[in-house]
Amino acid sequence: MSVARLQRIPREELADLLLSDDASKVAVIDVRDDDHVGGHIHKSTHVPSSQLEHRIPEILRTLHDMEIVAFHCALSQQRGPTAAMRYMREKESKINDGQYEKTTGPPDIGIQGGEIKRLPTAGKEQKVYVLDSGFVGWQEKYESTIANTSSLSRYSTNSLIQVRQR
Repeated sequence: MSVARLQRIPREELADLLLSDDASKVAVIDVRDDDHVGGHIHKSTHVPSSQLEHRIPEILRTLHDMEIVAFHCALSQQRGPTAAMRYMREKESKINDGQYEKTTGPPDIGIQGGEIKRLPTAGKEQKVYVLDSGFVGWQEKYESTIANTSSLSRYSTNSLIQVRQR
């Protein structure tokens, strides 16, 4: 797997997922460092790129049951794609070692050979994306909903973007 082959998710598609009934199955990981100040995608998890290496095991444990994981930085040109690659490589390593299932969701329990056993899960394979255009692109699209509250669309301040007060 190379950075060039990473899947990108458009901001509109991610926004729709975050506003859908399946939002609890979506994780957004923000790997910006000091540039995180000033706003973030609502319910995203901030993991500064400088801490990523030692936090990957924690992230894997936390996100193992998510169906979609989207990484981003400011422009999603370097830190976001690098973080997604590290995550995917570590996850693949854990799958190969038998520590993780390839699919997400609860395991199926059934009777096999007269014994109750954990059967292969019928879950979905986790999809890992990089947010196209990063937070800058996200902010370009959705910041106007913050500035002009009289014309809020379904992309409201509370549901998609949060800005820190200085």
